[in-house]
Amino acid sequence: MNSKTKITLLMLFFMIAGNAQSINSSIKKHLDLLEEKDFSGTILIAQNDSILEERAYGYSSIEYNILNNIDTKFNIASITKLFTAVATLQLYEQGELELDKPIGSYLPDYPNKLVRDSVTVHQLLTHTSGLNNFYVSSLDNINPLTYNKISDFLPLFENDPLLSKPGATYNYSASGYVLLGLIIEKISGVSYYDYIRKNILNRAQMPNTSEIEVDAIRENKASGYTTMFGENEILKKNDYYLTKASPAGFYYSTVKDLFSFSKALRNFKLLKKKTTEMMFAPKVKGYNTFLGYGIDVDTRYNQTIIGITGGWYGIHCEMLDFMDDHYTVIILSNIDDGGDKGASIVADYFKNVLSDKPLAD
Repeated sequence: MNSKTKITLLMLFFMIAGNAQSINSSIKKHLDLLEEKDFSGTILIAQNDSILEERAYGYSSIEYNILNNIDTKFNIASITKLFTAVATLQLYEQGELELDKPIGSYLPDYPNKLVRDSVTVHQLLTHTSGLNNFYVSSLDNINPLTYNKISDFLPLFENDPLLSKPGATYNYSASGYVLLGLIIEKISGVSYYDYIRKNILNRAQMPNTSEIEVDAIRENKASGYTTMFGENEILKKNDYYLTKASPAGFYYSTVKDLFSFSKALRNFKLLKKKTTEMMFAPKVKGYNTFLGYGIDVDTRYNQTIIGITGGWYGIHCEMLDFMDDHYTVIILSNIDDGGDKGASIVADYFKNVLSDKPLAD
């Protein structure tokens, strides 16, 4: 390497480093100015797997005046689906299941014959099975305290007609992920909760992540408050809209635990490199982004963002990995929003500043 090339590389290095410092300074300034009235929850930002910022805002219990802290446990809603997807792919790696086989190969007694004989594991993972989202379609029939086993969720959807022909189109489906949970139980011989604990939470070092009963008392657990997605100014508790965690949603976690999960997944601690790359590869077009296996692949910006959103009444969470610049952003909130405040605005800020890269003034 000649001296001219060395000088060019050094200049490029300092330009990149200076740009990163400017972006990181902008992030710190933004977080310093963020107020509790604008956001309730926790935020973690990391680059190259090193934490840059950890912040907590607002209240875990408004009625008891208890503040959120960086270790507060939040309901993460559909981020739970990532655990289910990874668990399914672990069994695939072990040769225990095939992605293109119908689910009847693993659940021969599933009562809906059409689903049993025609829906594949691949379709369940990519929300192309035609199965519905029972949390929405059966909301009025859900009893928050009824569901102790994964099979307890089946009566909410097992006899429902398909929304579309299997494989034909994308329909976001909690029901499909419950079936994945049953397949995990059938193949592994243990409960879904035990499998996830041993093979994902323990391996990724996530001690503060678990399934929690709706009425359980847990230290440092945030209550959820709903605005009915921005329609109401008066907050209401969200307990009525929750169940114990299923393979489709409602585990509780912290920003640090989810950061540990992100690192373990991206660094091939949970799946082999080839399987991880297969998981992250875009397969179908969703509502706004492409879908890999259980994960969003957002190509709308000037770098790919791998991640997932967890949203429900009283919940808005985001897990975002910016693949070119190696930033990780995790946002957990116990208040939902209509897209123009709260966690939505926080997530939009990071997508713009990290993917469009405006420099600080």
